[in-house]
Order: sequence, then C-alpha cells, then structure tokens
Amino acid sequence: MDSANASSSEPAEAASPVVAGLSERDGQILAFERHWWKYAGAKEQAIRDQFQMSATRYYQVLNALIDKSEALAHDPLLVKRLRRLRAARQRARSARRLGIEV
Repeated sequence: MDSANASSSEPAEAASPVVAGLSERDGQILAFERHWWKYAGAKEQAIRDQFQMSATRYYQVLNALIDKSEALAHDPLLVKRLRRLRAARQRARSARRLGIEV
C-alpha cells in the first residue's frame, strides 16, 4: 500500500518547482540543467537570458546547489549525473597536473 501511495504522490512533487529547502531559482536551475539542450543557441547565452548572470556565476551556483541534499531529493538522477561529471572533470584536471594519462 505504501508503494501505491508513493507512486501517486510522485507526479505532484515532480510538477512542483519548489521543494522544501530549495528556492524557486534553485528549482529553475535544476530544470534548466535537465533541458538546456532544448534552448536555441549557446548555453551561455541561454543562461544570461534566463537567469541574468554570467556563465561563471551560474556554474558556481550550480556546483553549490548539487551538493545540497534538498537538490538530491528533488531530482536524484540529474544531481547524481552532475556530481559524476564534476568528479570526472576533477580527476582529469588532477591527472593532467601530475602528468598522468587517464
């Protein structure tokens, strides 16, 4: 019975852009990351148009956001993917500094 209740409450939670502990902007950023490829033009321009911030600042906010447990609860697949990509980039940077091929 719990699984039936959980599945019926999931669509309502998925439709809501705001989760406890996440601001509306945080929800919009996660939604943007999920679907950014749908926007015409460069991602950096879409970031400026939608969030009125530089790409550098956007990625600073995004990196802080994906470390929050609330973001993980809101969209676990997206947050885990973004964390995995970030970790891979960090490993590649460290390997380049040490002169190791990955």
